[in-house]
Amino acid sequence: MKLTKTIITTSDGSKTIAIKEWNEHYHSTHGAIQESKHVYIDAGLNAIGNNISPVRILEFGFGTGLNALLTFQHAEQNNLPVEYHSIEAFPVDKNLIEQLDYPEKLDLPRTVFNKMHQTPFYENIKLTGNFSLYKIKQKFEDFHPKETYYNLVYFDVFGARVQPELWQPAILQKAYQALTKNGIFVTYAAKGQLKRDLKVLGFTIETLSGPPGKREMIRAVKI
Repeated sequence: MKLTKTIITTSDGSKTIAIKEWNEHYHSTHGAIQESKHVYIDAGLNAIGNNISPVRILEFGFGTGLNALLTFQHAEQNNLPVEYHSIEAFPVDKNLIEQLDYPEKLDLPRTVFNKMHQTPFYENIKLTGNFSLYKIKQKFEDFHPKETYYNLVYFDVFGARVQPELWQPAILQKAYQALTKNGIFVTYAAKGQLKRDLKVLGFTIETLSGPPGKREMIRAVKI
């Protein structure tokens, strides 16, 4: 089924992509930038200790590139070396990317955002001295991560309401295997079944305050 995707403006003034047939969005309608910063930077990247260099991040769902751009900004502002790997089976169309306003909202060069999307898959690109990007074009079901390699996993797949298969233990186990000991997993979701599944895999679970419009989110640590 071909999905109809359009650009909408969220409550913090930043844009995201709406999928008509699923009644779903790439980011929260309460604020795209607010949500990504709260979940993945504040609760994720900021929780990594200062003694890790480079910080190795694996993202499930490159999507609009917002999480990568926010991580790039954090790396540059804090002189933090970051190795950023991201999986995406269905890249966003160029015409939609051109309508997203994240670089302007974050006061970052548009060229950086464009390069993130234009860089070929399976090619390691060093955007600056602090930030490298490697994109993987693959379905999560077929992905086999480097084991015990990453310090942080951003789990930013579409919600279980529309894609429940992406929240199954077999997919979550890939995130667990990818992480080093004490590695951190963060996601915007907070359902009880997700907590139980993560605990069975070997994570310790923290329930944190969610971003605007969402009461809770999950941060989990590999023990």
